[in-house]
Amino acid sequence: MMLARVILPMTNRSAYTTDERRWQAITARDPAADGSFWFAVSTTGVYCRPTCRSRQPLRKNVRFFDSPDAAEAAGFRPCKRCQPRQPTPVMEVEHTQAIEQACALIHESDPAPTLDALAAAVGMSPYHFQRVFKARLGVTPKQYAMDLRRQRAGQALRESTSVTAAIYDAGYGSGGHFYGETDATLGMTPTAYRRGAAGETIRFGAAECYLGWVLVAATDRGLCAIDLGDDPEALEAGLRERFPKAAIRHDPGFSDWTQQVVRFLNAPERGLDLPLDIQGTAFQRRVWTALRAIPAGSTLSYTEVAERIGEPKAVRAVAGACAANKLAVAIPCHRVVRQNGNLSGYRWGIERKRKLLAREMEE
Repeated sequence: MMLARVILPMTNRSAYTTDERRWQAITARDPAADGSFWFAVSTTGVYCRPTCRSRQPLRKNVRFFDSPDAAEAAGFRPCKRCQPRQPTPVMEVEHTQAIEQACALIHESDPAPTLDALAAAVGMSPYHFQRVFKARLGVTPKQYAMDLRRQRAGQALRESTSVTAAIYDAGYGSGGHFYGETDATLGMTPTAYRRGAAGETIRFGAAECYLGWVLVAATDRGLCAIDLGDDPEALEAGLRERFPKAAIRHDPGFSDWTQQVVRFLNAPERGLDLPLDIQGTAFQRRVWTALRAIPAGSTLSYTEVAERIGEPKAVRAVAGACAANKLAVAIPCHRVVRQNGNLSGYRWGIERKRKLLAREMEE
C-alpha cells in the first residue's frame, strides 16, 4: 500500500524577523519560534535555541542568527543543555512527513524521481533534503530507490514466468544492471532465486552447543545461515522454508564447518575463518562489516555503530540491519547494545545474547 501524499506544515519564520520579536520569543520561551532563529550570548560564547531553559541572559549580550552554522561561523559553540543543532520537535515532524512524501513518490514513480525533483516536491534544497533523508533512513534517496527496485526484483522473480519479464517488471532498463545488482543482494543468480533457489545446493549440519542447537548452512559461496534454537528439526524446517526449492542436504562431510562454528561459539577469540555468503542491501552490508570489526568481549551501542559507518543519525536503520542478520555470531550483532548498556532485542533470544556476551567477557 502506497503512502499518502501529505502537505507539510512549515515553521512561520516571518513572525520572527525582527530583533524585538525574537527577544520576546526568548523571554516567553515560545516553542513556535524553535527552528526560526538561534541566539548567542557574548559573555558565555554559547548559542542556543529560543526555548533554552538556561538562565535568561541580558538583552545587551544577545546576538541573533538565522542558522546554527551562522552562529558557529561567528565563533559561538552550541549549548549543551538545549543542543541547538538537533532538530526541534516541529522540525522532526516536518522531516518525517517530508521523508514519507518522498518515499511515496519513489514508490509511485517509474523511473524514480531525481534528487532535485524530490527536494522540490517536499520544499527543501537538494543538499538539505539528502542530508535529512540519509540521516533518517541510513541511505540516500538514490540508494533507497535502488533497494526498492531490488525488492521488486525479488518479488518479480517469484511471480514472473521468466527472468526477462522480471527485469522489466522491476523497472530495470537492461539485463546488465539487473544481474549486477540482484546477484549481490539475493546471494544467488536471479534464475535460481525465481525458482525458489531451484538448482542451488545448500549443505547444512546441526550440532548441540551451550546455547541449545546451532544449524550451519552454506551455498557454494560460503555460509548463508547460522541459526540458533532449541530444536534441530525446527531449525531445519526454517531453512527449507527460506529456500523452498533448493537442494538442501544434511551432508556428513559438512560436519567440519559445523564444528568450526561450535568451536567459535566456545572460544570466540579464535575467530571464524570461513567464507560468508552475505545477502543484503548496500546499507546492511556496511553495518555488518562494522559489526565484524567489534572485538570479542567488547560491545558498541547502536549510536556508536552508526557513527562508525559515517551515518550518526541512522540509529534506527542500524538496528534494522542488526535484526535482518541471518548469520549468528559470524556477524556479531549480539555485541550491539543500547546506549545505557542494557540488552535489546536479538533474533535468537535475549537470553542467548546474554550468554554469548558473558562467554566472551570470560575470555
